Amino acid sequence: MKAMILAAGRGERMRPLTDTCPKPLLDVGGEPLLGWHLRRLARVGITEVVINHAWLGEQIEARLGNGAEWGVRINYSREAEALETAGGIAQARELLGEAPFLLLSGDVYSEYDLTRLLPVAAAMRADPQRLAHLVMVDNPLYHPHGDFALVDGLIAPDAVPRLCYANIAVCSPSIIDGVAAGEVAKLGPLLADAARAGRVTGEYFSGVWINVGTPVDLAEARAAASGL
Repeated sequence: MKAMILAAGRGERMRPLTDTCPKPLLDVGGEPLLGWHLRRLARVGITEVVINHAWLGEQIEARLGNGAEWGVRINYSREAEALETAGGIAQARELLGEAPFLLLSGDVYSEYDLTRLLPVAAAMRADPQRLAHLVMVDNPLYHPHGDFALVDGLIAPDAVPRLCYANIAVCSPSIIDGVAAGEVAKLGPLLADAARAGRVTGEYFSGVWINVGTPVDLAEARAAASGL
């Protein structure tokens, strides 16, 4: 199983820190934010990792190299301009292959146990009708209305109450069929369409999860990583 980490964003709300450093490289407990993902992936045996980048992407490659420091092997998908989530996956599709892959956001700090997704990926390989499996969390203050409801293990875009998509998922590459390499496209609408067809499952996670979007979030992630 491969993993893709989305790391192409500009990090506008984190400025001025991100004027000179890509957000996924910001220090969290003595580790670049991306490093936490890499260590947790290696720990569960996922060692083939694709990272896309755009803003200050050369810094990401210089810091992470081939991934050996974290026990993984990294391939980079370079974007001249950020292509959004679905566009980033489409650009990297040849690197990902055709099997379901783990999808993570490079600006999230989470203590979610990734081993829970290994049997999900196996089930998705056996059932091509399943296009994605999403981890959902309580709605943060900045996103009070959430993204999707979770009803009997299925993602329900048009139901309430809604939860927040944690940017942790298993996806089939076919979820972005129709998105061309180099096209700017968001994943959310594709997930919603697939969910309406009953093809997206989900689960709820109540543990530590921080979307590191602002300096306040960064401080929270640093405290969590330090066990404070």
